[in-house]
Amino acid sequence: MVKEPVRILIVGGGYVGMYTALGLQRRLKTELERGRTEIVVVSPDPYMTYQPFLPEAAAGSISPRHVVVPLRRVLDRCKIVVGEVRSIDHAKRTATVTTLATEEEGTGEDQISYDEIVLAPGSVSRTLPIPGLADHAIGFKTVEEAIGLRNHVIEQMDIASSTRDPALRDAALTFVFVGGGYAGVEALGELEDMARYATRYYHNVKPEDMRWILVEASNRILPEVGEEMGRYTVTQLRRRNIDVRLETRLDTCADRVAVLSDGARFPTRTVVWTAGVKPHPLLAATDLPLNERGRLKCTAQLTLDGVPHAWAAGDAAAVPDVTAGEPGKETAPNAQHAVRQATLLADNIAHSLRGEELETYSHKYVGSVASLGLHKGVAYVYGRKLRGYPAWFMHRVYHLSRVPTFNRKAKVLAEWTLSGLFKREIVSLGSFEHPRAEFERAAGGKPPQDPKGSS
Repeated sequence: MVKEPVRILIVGGGYVGMYTALGLQRRLKTELERGRTEIVVVSPDPYMTYQPFLPEAAAGSISPRHVVVPLRRVLDRCKIVVGEVRSIDHAKRTATVTTLATEEEGTGEDQISYDEIVLAPGSVSRTLPIPGLADHAIGFKTVEEAIGLRNHVIEQMDIASSTRDPALRDAALTFVFVGGGYAGVEALGELEDMARYATRYYHNVKPEDMRWILVEASNRILPEVGEEMGRYTVTQLRRRNIDVRLETRLDTCADRVAVLSDGARFPTRTVVWTAGVKPHPLLAATDLPLNERGRLKCTAQLTLDGVPHAWAAGDAAAVPDVTAGEPGKETAPNAQHAVRQATLLADNIAHSLRGEELETYSHKYVGSVASLGLHKGVAYVYGRKLRGYPAWFMHRVYHLSRVPTFNRKAKVLAEWTLSGLFKREIVSLGSFEHPRAEFERAAGGKPPQDPKGSS
């Protein structure tokens, strides 16, 4: 009788999913070659997005294709399933999955059985029931959103340059970013830098014509780099005529008017929502233990608390921070922990399959770096504070060392080198979002409409 291989199901192809699968490929090489183990990765996208590079991709400093890592190329010993896990019945060791094939066939769903499961679905944008938000705002978590936002900003400058309506011009040149964390501050800093540079190619749009607004509900921005560096960042942004509004919320953006809690009203065609994330909805469709914030209850060995054959890490997991010296403290849901947790996760799954003792995740947070545009940044690393060019340079060096594969590192470095020698490329390729529009017009059909009404 032929024994069935041990199937390891990895849910998610982000940091944790990809790095865990990559580690298992190396540690279980013999078992994979002999057919004793099988690794299945289910991801809605066939690539992993290196999110720290999204702001630079939006600004045009990095090509979009170099921000993503193709899973099939990197995980050549794994089975990649492009689809979404809808629910998990761990008692029966099955996951319900929808793929492009099941949708085309009309079957709707498929079942994947497993022996070990790794939950790494990541997080989704945390939105609020704000009037107009779903109709007009854009997020900043995916490469598609980053490139769409770049196209949109340049299109607004084109509109402002050609319109005779002063109200439309003002709205087109007003950009509202909600959320003062990494995503919001870095996206605003890079895009403002790019747009200011682009004004040299417009005969009637000047940097002072544009209004950039950062809205943050708390009393500080970039809490990861410390209070002092956060205050420095506010000062630097305001010196660039960026309107930073702390302890302020977005009340509504209906009818393309951003109304803030301090009473200010800004007609605008651009609202970027980066106000936090929440656990992936999949977690609620499982029979696995969750904490009060909807994250999976984990042990320091990255197993699910009280649940055998189930593992988790990253944004979806509440992992105890054994370095904190305080009970109940959890590791922060960021890339620094996710990558390191994934390495240990692969080790521990291999240990478990071989009957070996599991290791404990222990990593003290060493600090953070953030870019505020070309040659501008802040950093707080190992207790040292850096600002300006040194912080920006450290930001690039750190993330270049962390982006997966030598191939990606070389291409990103080459792009940075070339961008330092030549001028920026300032072009909107908004037609990429609707590639059939021109043909449909020629064929007599009705071209698709932009659901956000962004152009």
